[in-house]
Amino acid sequence: MRPTSLSVVIPVYNSERTIAETVARLLAVLEARAVPFEIILVNDGSQDRSWEIVARLTRERPEVLGIDLSRNYGQHNALLCGILACRHDVIVTLDDDLQHPPEEIPKLLAKLEEGYDVVYGAAEREPHGWWRRAGSRLTKRVLACILGEEMGRGVSAFRAFRISLREAFRDYRSPAVLIDVLLSWSTTRFTTIPVIHQPRHVGVSNYTVRRLVAHAVNLLTGFSTRPLRFASWVGFGSIVFGMLVLAWVIGNYLIRGTSQPGFPFLASIIAIFAGAQLFALGILGEYVGQVHRRLMDKPPYVVRSKLGAGDDHDRRATQKDAA
Repeated sequence: MRPTSLSVVIPVYNSERTIAETVARLLAVLEARAVPFEIILVNDGSQDRSWEIVARLTRERPEVLGIDLSRNYGQHNALLCGILACRHDVIVTLDDDLQHPPEEIPKLLAKLEEGYDVVYGAAEREPHGWWRRAGSRLTKRVLACILGEEMGRGVSAFRAFRISLREAFRDYRSPAVLIDVLLSWSTTRFTTIPVIHQPRHVGVSNYTVRRLVAHAVNLLTGFSTRPLRFASWVGFGSIVFGMLVLAWVIGNYLIRGTSQPGFPFLASIIAIFAGAQLFALGILGEYVGQVHRRLMDKPPYVVRSKLGAGDDHDRRATQKDAA
């Protein structure tokens, strides 16, 4: 089997203190493989000097391509932008904070050569606090509901996949982007391998527990109909409960000759039914909001400028993205 050429995509957000080291370590790993490669740095609306450093790296190394988005769109939107700009056989994605060691990339590539289409690098031990781990587990449970139990458990931002998979979502235009769901549109050959996950030495994670919970809700309502089905079951359960209560009241009247007294009892029944209805309406409202956002036809990202390798090759694609 011939060596595969590589495209590495890194979403960059407020990482002025880590991105240069990340690229330096990446270059050492990629040059050792002696195959064509490129490094695509997508600046996702950073508020520090990240874009200045990316611009300098594109001048120093011809293999580095810098893409500057017009504002902060989110990690997966930035990844989509970088993935659509790739030109090599295999795409690798990783974070900009060095928690995913570039030296672990050969492990993903070796597993990919066994016949898989997507390989995730799952952390052997996550160096997060309890609340952060709880939020990550919640997100993975939601992904397991959408993608399947086996795949959802191993999802990670450190992934390698074949470029042919992007044909399934090349024309994707929704502002709600989840790369892992998009990849599942064209293959089921996923696998996971354990990799080293280093603690963050600079800054703090942008994913707080609150953002992870909001992300999980967006995943469910944007890419799955399970909440609607759950709302239907809640409504059905409320009907069954109401019928049982009615049967008990009628039976009590027929046997004892008296009805069930008490305002608290009636108030409790009303509260249960009202709560079930409001819960179902809330889920429907989330879906209506998702439909509204998609009908606005907002682009998933807008490119402000590009620097470095591939400018001429991807100029028309960039103009199309910004249109």
